[in-house]
Amino acid sequence: MTAVIVADNLTRYYGARIAVDRVSFDVQPNEVMGLLGPNGSGKSTILRILTGYLRPTAGTARVAGYDVVSDGLEVRARLGYVPEDVPLYSHMRVAEFLEFMGRVRRLDESELASAVERVIERLSLQRVRTLLIAKLSRGYRQRVAIAQALLGKPKLLVLDEPTNGLDPRQIIEVRELIRSLASELSILVTSHILAEIERVAHRVAILLDGKLLTVHTLSAHQRLRLRVRNADAAALHAALRVLAEVCVAEAHPVSGEYVLEGVRSPADVVRALVEAGLEVEEAMPAGSGLEQLFLRLTEGARP
Repeated sequence: MTAVIVADNLTRYYGARIAVDRVSFDVQPNEVMGLLGPNGSGKSTILRILTGYLRPTAGTARVAGYDVVSDGLEVRARLGYVPEDVPLYSHMRVAEFLEFMGRVRRLDESELASAVERVIERLSLQRVRTLLIAKLSRGYRQRVAIAQALLGKPKLLVLDEPTNGLDPRQIIEVRELIRSLASELSILVTSHILAEIERVAHRVAILLDGKLLTVHTLSAHQRLRLRVRNADAAALHAALRVLAEVCVAEAHPVSGEYVLEGVRSPADVVRALVEAGLEVEEAMPAGSGLEQLFLRLTEGARP
């Protein structure tokens, strides 16, 4: 299986300051790869190199088999990019803007209308298609930005901090959209918020001060913290037998607190405990393995 992105020892200096320091990673077809790190860790610089906005000082990067420097036009034809500050033309109407962007991407006039209709439907923009972009909410503006990036059916979608400035409902909608788009193309997404990457990515590259600390594969399972009244560990184990993948990672019978690992559905866990006659007082997400890894790798880093 040919990787959609192959970055090899990517390095970028701004004057004497190094922003990206010999970073190597790959992104596979239909994979969501997260770039995670605090502000200033090199995430956006890597995206700008991959999308042709910056040249690397050293190292190479290939997108869909093409070199980002020597084959820049071929690379741009195969990716869609949504930067953190989305450059939309506020005086245009939504459909008008998408048609304009389709022409910028050199879509054939015979397929332009159908391409615009496809992304309008895919991003649920039907009710705002005739509105001025200036009149749209932040959430709809983000949808329009992603829609223009999908014109031309790219092999790679690049998203820089896609949930910044969105309200909780809009954040959930963007997460669901990213997960669903992974069935169609590869996605590279950055965030400085660990929970956002954890909810959408298959793997995550952790960056600090321009260096790649690790590439970590994420599990579909969760950790769940419970408070259960009048139950010992044996009773909890017995109740959880119906959920073979779930195990007790921490047990504090005196306080009634337990941490479970391997949880796919918190609702299923609570239902199993209640059906076994246990009284669940509280159930909430526990610190994830990614969270613990990130804290360990960045321990002692500057605030």
